[in-house]
Amino acid sequence: MGSYQEHALEGASAVDLVVALYDGIIRFLHAAGAAAERGDAVERRMAVKRALDIIIHLQARLRMDVGGRPAQVLSEFYASVFAQILQASQSASRQKFEHAIECVRNVRDAWKQVARDPAVSPAPPQVLNLPGRRQGGFDRDDFGAESSSNSRWNA
Repeated sequence: MGSYQEHALEGASAVDLVVALYDGIIRFLHAAGAAAERGDAVERRMAVKRALDIIIHLQARLRMDVGGRPAQVLSEFYASVFAQILQASQSASRQKFEHAIECVRNVRDAWKQVARDPAVSPAPPQVLNLPGRRQGGFDRDDFGAESSSNSRWNA
Protein backbone atom coordinates (compact mmCIF):
# COMPACT_ATOMS: atom_id res chain seq x y z
CA MET A 1 0.00 0.00 0.00
CA GLY A 2 1.32 3.44 -0.81
CA SER A 3 2.43 5.78 1.95
CA TYR A 4 -0.44 8.24 1.32
CA GLN A 5 -3.04 5.48 1.54
CA GLU A 6 -1.48 4.01 4.67
CA HIS A 7 -1.76 7.39 6.35
CA ALA A 8 -5.25 7.98 5.01
CA LEU A 9 -6.54 4.74 6.50
CA GLU A 10 -4.47 5.04 9.70
CA GLY A 11 -7.12 7.12 11.44
CA ALA A 12 -10.11 5.36 9.91
CA SER A 13 -12.64 3.73 12.20
CA ALA A 14 -13.36 0.02 12.02
CA VAL A 15 -16.56 0.77 10.10
CA ASP A 16 -14.67 2.94 7.59
CA LEU A 17 -12.27 0.05 7.02
CA VAL A 18 -15.17 -2.34 6.41
CA VAL A 19 -16.58 0.10 3.84
CA ALA A 20 -13.15 0.22 2.16
CA LEU A 21 -13.10 -3.58 1.98
CA TYR A 22 -16.55 -3.61 0.38
CA ASP A 23 -15.28 -1.03 -2.12
CA GLY A 24 -12.46 -3.46 -2.92
CA ILE A 25 -14.89 -6.32 -3.52
CA ILE A 26 -16.91 -4.14 -5.87
CA ARG A 27 -13.79 -2.98 -7.72
CA PHE A 28 -12.57 -6.56 -8.24
CA LEU A 29 -16.00 -7.76 -9.36
CA HIS A 30 -16.10 -4.99 -11.96
CA ALA A 31 -12.66 -6.11 -13.15
CA ALA A 32 -13.81 -9.74 -13.25
CA GLY A 33 -16.92 -8.84 -15.24
CA ALA A 34 -14.88 -6.83 -17.74
CA ALA A 35 -12.38 -9.69 -18.06
CA ALA A 36 -15.23 -12.16 -18.60
CA GLU A 37 -16.62 -9.97 -21.35
CA ARG A 38 -13.18 -9.84 -23.03
CA GLY A 39 -12.75 -13.58 -22.66
CA ASP A 40 -9.67 -13.10 -20.46
CA ALA A 41 -9.87 -16.10 -18.11
CA VAL A 42 -6.60 -15.32 -16.33
CA GLU A 43 -7.62 -11.76 -15.39
CA ARG A 44 -11.12 -12.94 -14.45
CA ARG A 45 -9.72 -15.57 -12.08
CA MET A 46 -7.26 -13.13 -10.51
CA ALA A 47 -9.97 -10.55 -9.86
CA VAL A 48 -12.35 -13.21 -8.52
CA LYS A 49 -9.66 -14.55 -6.20
CA ARG A 50 -9.07 -11.09 -4.77
CA ALA A 51 -12.78 -10.45 -4.23
CA LEU A 52 -13.14 -13.84 -2.55
CA ASP A 53 -10.08 -13.17 -0.38
CA ILE A 54 -11.78 -10.05 0.98
CA ILE A 55 -15.02 -11.92 1.64
CA ILE A 56 -13.12 -14.66 3.46
CA HIS A 57 -11.34 -12.01 5.51
CA LEU A 58 -14.61 -10.29 6.44
CA GLN A 59 -16.31 -13.57 7.34
CA ALA A 60 -13.36 -14.74 9.43
CA ARG A 61 -13.53 -11.53 11.49
CA LEU A 62 -17.19 -11.95 12.44
CA ARG A 63 -17.69 -12.39 16.17
CA MET A 64 -20.77 -14.55 16.56
CA ASP A 65 -20.47 -14.44 20.37
CA VAL A 66 -20.71 -10.64 20.32
CA GLY A 67 -22.62 -9.90 17.13
CA GLY A 68 -25.53 -12.28 17.65
CA ARG A 69 -28.16 -12.32 14.91
CA PRO A 70 -26.62 -9.50 12.80
CA ALA A 71 -23.33 -11.42 12.67
CA GLN A 72 -25.20 -14.57 11.62
CA VAL A 73 -27.00 -12.66 8.86
CA LEU A 74 -23.70 -11.22 7.62
CA SER A 75 -22.16 -14.71 7.64
CA GLU A 76 -25.04 -15.99 5.50
CA PHE A 77 -24.68 -12.97 3.19
CA TYR A 78 -20.95 -13.63 2.72
CA ALA A 79 -21.63 -17.31 1.95
CA SER A 80 -24.30 -16.34 -0.57
CA VAL A 81 -22.14 -13.73 -2.32
CA PHE A 82 -19.21 -16.17 -2.35
CA ALA A 83 -21.39 -18.73 -4.16
CA GLN A 84 -22.71 -16.07 -6.58
CA ILE A 85 -19.17 -15.01 -7.48
CA LEU A 86 -18.10 -18.61 -8.08
CA GLN A 87 -21.10 -19.15 -10.35
CA ALA A 88 -20.41 -15.91 -12.22
CA SER A 89 -16.81 -16.94 -12.73
CA GLN A 90 -17.66 -20.48 -13.85
CA SER A 91 -20.08 -19.18 -16.44
CA ALA A 92 -17.87 -16.16 -17.26
CA SER A 93 -21.02 -14.03 -17.06
CA ARG A 94 -20.73 -10.27 -16.72
CA GLN A 95 -24.44 -10.18 -15.90
CA LYS A 96 -23.93 -12.51 -12.93
CA PHE A 97 -20.98 -10.40 -11.74
CA GLU A 98 -23.22 -7.32 -11.97
CA HIS A 99 -25.83 -9.04 -9.80
CA ALA A 100 -23.19 -9.85 -7.18
CA ILE A 101 -21.99 -6.24 -7.33
CA GLU A 102 -25.51 -4.98 -6.62
CA CYS A 103 -25.83 -7.31 -3.62
CA VAL A 104 -22.49 -6.16 -2.22
CA ARG A 105 -23.27 -2.51 -2.95
CA ASN A 106 -26.55 -2.71 -1.00
CA VAL A 107 -24.78 -3.98 2.12
CA ARG A 108 -21.87 -1.56 1.58
CA ASP A 109 -24.33 1.33 1.49
CA ALA A 110 -25.80 0.17 4.82
CA TRP A 111 -22.28 0.14 6.33
CA LYS A 112 -21.73 3.60 4.87
CA GLN A 113 -24.82 4.86 6.73
CA VAL A 114 -23.44 3.38 9.94
CA ALA A 115 -20.10 5.09 9.27
CA ARG A 116 -21.89 8.46 9.07
CA ASP A 117 -23.44 8.03 12.52
CA PRO A 118 -21.07 9.85 14.93
CA ALA A 119 -22.36 7.78 17.86
CA VAL A 120 -21.34 4.52 16.16
CA SER A 121 -18.29 5.66 14.23
CA PRO A 122 -16.76 8.75 15.82
CA ALA A 123 -13.90 10.48 14.06
CA PRO A 124 -10.53 9.44 15.49
CA PRO A 125 -8.87 12.09 17.70
CA GLN A 126 -6.20 12.96 15.13
CA VAL A 127 -8.91 13.71 12.56
CA LEU A 128 -11.20 15.80 14.75
CA ASN A 129 -8.94 18.84 14.75
CA LEU A 130 -8.14 19.01 11.05
CA PRO A 131 -9.38 22.28 9.49
CA GLY A 132 -12.36 21.81 7.20
CA ARG A 133 -12.77 18.16 8.22
CA ARG A 134 -16.27 16.86 8.78
CA GLN A 135 -16.82 14.33 11.51
CA GLY A 136 -17.90 10.72 11.13
CA GLY A 137 -15.21 9.15 9.00
CA PHE A 138 -13.95 9.33 5.46
CA ASP A 139 -15.76 9.44 2.17
CA ARG A 140 -14.30 7.79 -0.90
CA ASP A 141 -14.25 11.24 -2.49
CA ASP A 142 -11.82 12.41 0.21
CA PHE A 143 -9.10 10.37 -1.46
CA GLY A 144 -10.25 10.52 -5.07
CA ALA A 145 -11.59 7.70 -7.22
CA GLU A 146 -8.10 6.32 -7.77
CA SER A 147 -7.14 6.22 -4.09
CA SER A 148 -7.37 2.47 -3.76
CA SER A 149 -5.67 1.62 -7.04
CA ASN A 150 -2.40 0.87 -5.28
CA SER A 151 -3.85 -1.22 -2.47
CA ARG A 152 -2.54 -4.70 -1.92
CA TRP A 153 -6.00 -5.97 -2.95
CA ASN A 154 -5.64 -4.46 -6.41
CA ALA A 155 -5.77 -6.84 -9.35
